[in-house]
Amino acid sequence: MSENDLYIEGAPLRDEKAPEGPINERWDKRRFSAKLVNPANRRKLSVIIVGTGLAGAAAAATMGEAGYNVISFCYQDSPRRAHSIAAQGGINAAKNYRNDGDSIHRLFYDTVKGGDFRSRESNVYRLAQTSVEIIDQCVAQGVPFAREYGGLLDNRSFGGVQVSRTFYARGQTGQQLLIGAYQAQERQIAAGTVQMNTRHEMLEVIVVDGKARGIIARDMVTGEIETHFADAVVLATGGYGNVFFLSTNAMGSNVTAAWRAHRKGAHFANPCYTQIHPTCIPVSGDYQSKLTLMSESLRNDGRIWVPKEGGDARDPRQIPEDERDYYLERIYPSFGNLVPRDIASRAAKNVCDEGRGVGPGGLGVYLDFADAIERLGRDAVEAKYGNLFDMYQRITGENPYEVPMRIYPAVHYTMGGLWVDYDLQSTIPGLFVTGEANFSDHGANRLGASALMQGLADGYFVLPNTINDYLADGPFEKLDESHPEAVKAKEEVTSRIDKLLSINGSRTVDSFHKELGHIMWDYCGMERNEEGLRKAIELIRELRAEFWRDVKVLGTNEELNQALEKANRVADFLELGELMCIDALHRRESCGGHFRSESQTEDGEALRHDDEFAYVAAWEFGGADSKPVLHKEALEYEYVEMKQRSYK
Repeated sequence: MSENDLYIEGAPLRDEKAPEGPINERWDKRRFSAKLVNPANRRKLSVIIVGTGLAGAAAAATMGEAGYNVISFCYQDSPRRAHSIAAQGGINAAKNYRNDGDSIHRLFYDTVKGGDFRSRESNVYRLAQTSVEIIDQCVAQGVPFAREYGGLLDNRSFGGVQVSRTFYARGQTGQQLLIGAYQAQERQIAAGTVQMNTRHEMLEVIVVDGKARGIIARDMVTGEIETHFADAVVLATGGYGNVFFLSTNAMGSNVTAAWRAHRKGAHFANPCYTQIHPTCIPVSGDYQSKLTLMSESLRNDGRIWVPKEGGDARDPRQIPEDERDYYLERIYPSFGNLVPRDIASRAAKNVCDEGRGVGPGGLGVYLDFADAIERLGRDAVEAKYGNLFDMYQRITGENPYEVPMRIYPAVHYTMGGLWVDYDLQSTIPGLFVTGEANFSDHGANRLGASALMQGLADGYFVLPNTINDYLADGPFEKLDESHPEAVKAKEEVTSRIDKLLSINGSRTVDSFHKELGHIMWDYCGMERNEEGLRKAIELIRELRAEFWRDVKVLGTNEELNQALEKANRVADFLELGELMCIDALHRRESCGGHFRSESQTEDGEALRHDDEFAYVAAWEFGGADSKPVLHKEALEYEYVEMKQRSYK
């Protein structure tokens, strides 16, 4: 099996909407050149927004307030149950309150460097510019950011940077930001501009005359397959980390909405770029269905170490200082415990591979707060991190105020997603993609506290200023359920459901999902190589064939049926997993969270090959039994010099 047997190379891709000129003027230039829709005409236009996390709720609230008719969907029983609620550590903004050398340009630089020079300069600069407005917006909504004694907003530092720019609300920042966006959305629901559909799952996009014009959704309570139309569709459906089965994502998080759009013509960019988070509670047994994250903010005051000698099973409190290896402080003295997530994760894997890991199976390292408690006092540490310490104790039965936490890397965020242009529009006109569901801002690795920033930037500020350029040509032709494309899309959904329910095999959906997760983690996880990726592709193809032959889905469609929901999602994960491995195989370099063992420096760091791979890999769906088509979007850097990342 050669690479040519796996994919076809297509025409290059270019972001036609990206403005030129000085980088600090590009966003203003694009906003001015975009067509506007006057307030009276907005009432005639409708927009479907799928997802109610930070990107989706912010977009629905903003567009509803602007006067558009918004139809919002989420599969949870309430929009505020979106997975954004689980983000803990903070949100970045270049306000320089600490007067420590921060600026919009420095946030831009840190984010491009953190993404290992695989993101677009224009997008990242816009993100840094918008960050300052996000904080003001959230404060105005009443988000209870931590404050200093004098009442000013407090900041803390995060991985990959040397300034304090992260705004936070104790250890529950995502929850507080989501409640702010949720309240703004609820206000528009009450005003009648946003129509909310909870417990609905999008299963297909309707494309008419090449434009996205609606979705097919399943009412998860009754099983009814519904058709919904609008002038444009926005996907704000999060990431696909659950392809690994075990991840820090909510168990319902899935790729179906994005994957259905991909099958209809939306390119999928950089699918192999997965973020491994270094501070997760280690796996404790085969019975687990998800992993729990300990916020990266803990690395501000916690020190990470392992015993110097392998097999040291003593109580960590009995191991003297001179027999401990604070390996991040030793290897990366400039950043210490605050190196970026991909660096910290690989370093933890390396010491565990050496046999110096701690806890069951040796898959863990210590995150120790003894020094911080001695320096600051227990009360100060509790004020900063108390809810996180309580969560850890409830899960593990160990008291982190007295015994060091044990942590290990786990799948967290996905930097890949649907390809979008500068306007956040996919390769299907009228289909816009925001937040983690798109690929656009993080490159090969996401710095901590930048996901919340991107979700809110896209929802509050970017999408409302770019989608009007498309909607100015509307309203488009009125459609109803009898339209051939709507009928076809509904039939595709119905026949797929009928097929899943009729197989009546011998294996559960979860057993397939777990097996896929093992394949992905072993061969396309923290470290990848050509031999392993080729093996993974073969194993996934065999597993997918077995799934469609032997899966058992009990019940019927016309009821609440969680087995059917999972089966739909796992079927898409089985297709996505293969594309992730093909993408990882074709990219014969290491960058960010994508580490190819064949491409590393003498001291084991990721080695990029900018002469060959300085591009976005945008994959076009080739057909059910055909090869995907690779389109390359060249990445050009005018304001940041591409060089080997160093945090030493």
